[in-house]
Amino acid sequence: MRARREFQNRRDIEVDVLDALVDRAEEGMTVFELRAAVDADIDTIEDALAKLKEDGLISVENHRERVAILPDDRVIPDPEEEEIEEEQSFLDAVRERLGL
Repeated sequence: MRARREFQNRRDIEVDVLDALVDRAEEGMTVFELRAAVDADIDTIEDALAKLKEDGLISVENHRERVAILPDDRVIPDPEEEEIEEEQSFLDAVRERLGL
């Protein structure tokens, strides 16, 4: 799943981190899990996390024996909204292919 469209205009690494976190919004992810999910070195991921936290788009919580990074609720798309966007994207792709 991808983060809401309004959050897709950030640096690529920040978008990649948000998308990975949205995929695991319920349980969150550790920095190491993010490193496995995002194609970037740990320093780049940490910089992106710092910026996202500064902007209030993520939170960090202690979940028993692990520290989990979670996306803010406003970053997580509404499933109904996502279906509409997917349908529009499909129609846009068909129109483009047909030259309309």
